[in-house]
Amino acid sequence: MTEVRGPVPVDAGAAEAWRAFGARLRHWRRRAGLTQAQVGARVGYDHTAISKLEHGSRRASLPLARRLDDLLTADGDLLAACEAAEAAERAGGAQAGSTVRPGPLPGEPLGGDLPATLPPGSVLPARLPAYGLICPVHGGDGCAVPALTDVIALHAAFCARGPDDASRPALDNETVHALTALLAVCLRADEECAWPGATAVVERTLHAMLRWMALPAAPYQHQLAPLAAEYAQSAGCLRLLWGRNGTAMAWLDRSLLWAAMAGRVGTQVAALGDMSTLARLEGDGSSALAYGGAIRQAAEGRPWAGAMSDLYQARGHAVRGDAALTLRHIDRARSQMDRADERDETEAPWLSVASVRLRVESGAAGALRDLAAATGERRFALRAVDAAGTALALLPPGMHSARMLFLVRMADAHACAGDPSAARAAAGPVLASAEVGPATLLGQELRGLHGRLVRLTGGGPETEDFVRALAAVIR
Repeated sequence: MTEVRGPVPVDAGAAEAWRAFGARLRHWRRRAGLTQAQVGARVGYDHTAISKLEHGSRRASLPLARRLDDLLTADGDLLAACEAAEAAERAGGAQAGSTVRPGPLPGEPLGGDLPATLPPGSVLPARLPAYGLICPVHGGDGCAVPALTDVIALHAAFCARGPDDASRPALDNETVHALTALLAVCLRADEECAWPGATAVVERTLHAMLRWMALPAAPYQHQLAPLAAEYAQSAGCLRLLWGRNGTAMAWLDRSLLWAAMAGRVGTQVAALGDMSTLARLEGDGSSALAYGGAIRQAAEGRPWAGAMSDLYQARGHAVRGDAALTLRHIDRARSQMDRADERDETEAPWLSVASVRLRVESGAAGALRDLAAATGERRFALRAVDAAGTALALLPPGMHSARMLFLVRMADAHACAGDPSAARAAAGPVLASAEVGPATLLGQELRGLHGRLVRLTGGGPETEDFVRALAAVIR
């Protein structure tokens, strides 16, 4: 997988090494007679990314250095410069101090054996990538996953390792494969059956990662940072879905730290999007807009990230009732979704080409519903109904949690349009869902629907009965 990684570290030696890599890249590019735009196009990046590499303000991964070396016929010079820069980081401990921040983190030790905590019928993916997760070692090239019994044993050994263990064992690839596959199982189980135990498994594993990453004079900070970023973003998302907003933000903050260290742009975008959602749910519109805008900065020049940035900004403006800015950002998001291609999956494997339109339409539905609620204008509500219907039609089978959320969003849009019968029909299947609770994200969406149905007149006895049923599940 090719990557333009995060900012250079603050350590002077490492920073100088990356500037030396940039100078070598500029030398070989000019010798080949190519512009920054031409080089970027041939390795799959915008010219701004090549410019940042040449100025030493961005780090390159070894796979990208190898591709640049081959493209510019540098005979190994660029690869050697990249390896030297990475060695300078390790020698200087450039980011070890910022990788493990002091202070407690959410989650408690998980009791019992892992098999007892996994949902019945759990099936590991045979290979990675799976469920939007790639192997930190092998990337998009893929690799095999150990058998379930081996995964259980590897996970137990990893979690049992303490910070005072003097043996300093190597973090073998099989353990990395096991941890990645286990996260895929947790996310899939939560999506398909709203499994509350996913949070406990993910957070227990994260606490074990922190113990490994805190070991002095060990390479685990860099080895585990990509996977820790994915785990922390997942923990934040899971806490968000179950209504634990404060602890969600704590994990998302760590995810951003580790994703920047590992150069995982896709994880940075996912974490910033969740942070924007949290801010909006807390009524902090300015922060929601700031996090949404930061997405474009974190993934400059990527159309898929631009679309995500515009969607989160659209939702921030919608709750303020700013129709012009909301619609402008929705239009921009839709214009960018057609520019995503297979290359983008290397940076955001959770964002397949087929899912871009789904995310855009579901986000547009939420923004238009919020705008209709804020302004009272029926035309926005009807547009929200159309967008929600498109998102539901695009949703793959098995995504139970997302389907429930989209149904409530459609029902709420119908309520904003003054159609209580259509709202009842859309939201009816949701009331029996195990995910419904006063504090959950779904519960908060249903609370908004309840309030709007209460204010509607002329709904008749059926609407009154439905409103009572809604009240029973959200209070």
